[in-house]
Amino acid sequence: MKPPQCLCQICTCGSDYVPYELPNRFVQVQEEYKPRGGDIDLGTTYRRDYHSHKIQPATIVRPLQEKYTRGAKLNTIPTYRDDYRVWEIPRREPHKTENTYRPPTEKFGNATTFQDDFFPRELAFRKSYKPTVVTKLSDQPFNGVSSHRSDYVPHQLEPKVMVHRAKEEYRPNSQPFVDTTTHREESKALFDGRTEFRDSFQPWVVSLPEVHHKAKEYIPPTGNMDLNSTSHLAYVPHDINPAIIVRPPPEKYRRNNAPFQGNTTMRDAFQAWDVRQPEVVKRAQEMPRFSGKFEATTTFRDHYVPHGIVLTQSYKPLKRALSKPAPFEHGTIYRTEYTPKKQEICPATYPSPPGYVFVSTDAQGHKFFRRVTPEVNTVTPTNGNHVPKEIAVIS
Repeated sequence: MKPPQCLCQICTCGSDYVPYELPNRFVQVQEEYKPRGGDIDLGTTYRRDYHSHKIQPATIVRPLQEKYTRGAKLNTIPTYRDDYRVWEIPRREPHKTENTYRPPTEKFGNATTFQDDFFPRELAFRKSYKPTVVTKLSDQPFNGVSSHRSDYVPHQLEPKVMVHRAKEEYRPNSQPFVDTTTHREESKALFDGRTEFRDSFQPWVVSLPEVHHKAKEYIPPTGNMDLNSTSHLAYVPHDINPAIIVRPPPEKYRRNNAPFQGNTTMRDAFQAWDVRQPEVVKRAQEMPRFSGKFEATTTFRDHYVPHGIVLTQSYKPLKRALSKPAPFEHGTIYRTEYTPKKQEICPATYPSPPGYVFVSTDAQGHKFFRRVTPEVNTVTPTNGNHVPKEIAVIS
C-alpha cells in the first residue's frame, strides 16, 4: 500500500500551498581532481599557418658612446678655493662727523628750474575759416497751412442734455449698529469661555520649601593691605640721557611784527591770460531741402510689374483606396495552428479530492489523503464542471 500523500502534493495549481519543513538537501561531493596523463597539445592555428622568415638585424647608424675613464683620484677642490687667499685687513676707524644742525642764514629761494627756464608767450589764435552762423530770413510770407488744417472737416455736434439730479440728503439710521458676526456668535455658543485645559487642569495648593541655608556674615580682614606688586618690587630704574633736539629752541626765533603777506610763488609767477573760447565749427548742409510736395510712392511701387500666376500641373496620384476583386484572406498562423486545450480543475479545490480518502492532519496543518482508486473515469461535481480522468500527483 502506498503511503498517504499531502494535499500540497495532490494540488496541481499550488493555490493551497502551505510551507512545511524540508528534509536535508542532497549535497553532491566534489570529486578529487585527477590530472590526465600525456602531453598537452599547445598548437594553435597561428603556429600552424605561420611561416617564419629570416630577417637580418638592423644596422645601427649612430656611433657608439665611448666612455673615457681615468685611474687618477678626483680632486674636488674648486679653483676659487685653491687660488683664493684670505687677507688680513685691519678694521677702519669710522670718520663720521658729529651732525650738528645749523640753520641757513640766507633767504630760501624756492624758484624751480621750470620757472627759471620758462618764458611766457602770448597765445596766438588761428584764423577760423568757418562760415558764420547767420539765420537767413526768407522773403516769402510764411505758409502756416498744414495737412491737418487742409484735410480737416468740421462736423456739427449734437448738444448734450445735462440732467441735473437733486442731491439726496444724508439721513442717519436710528437703529444702533450691530457689530456681532457669525464667528463671534458661534464661538460663544461653542466655547462659552471654557477650554479643555481649564476643564482638565485642577490647581494644586503648593507650599514653598523652607530655605535653611544662610549666608555667612562678611568679616573684614585686619591690618593694612599691601599694594606692592612683583613688578614694582623687582623693577630696577636706569639713568637714560634724553635725546638732543637738533631743532633750534623757539626762544631764538625772531618775531616779525610786519603784516602777513599772503602772496605765493604761484600767484606771483602765474599771470592769468585773457583766453576766449573758440567758436564751434559746423559743416554746411550738403543735401538741399525739397521744396515740392511729398509723393507717397516708393521705388518698388513705381517699377513693380504684376505678372499672372501659372499653376503647375500636379502629377501626384489621388488618395483612393485600392480594392481587389478577390476576397480578403483574414486567416493567420495563430488561427490555423492553435489547438484549444481542455481546462483542468485542480483536485485540491474540492473539500475532499475525488479518488482520495482523508487520513489525518499533522501539527503544521497539512492534510494527508490516501488514494483509493488509481483512476477515476468521470466525476461531475455540483457546479457542473467536468473533472479530468487523470489527476497529477507529485510523488
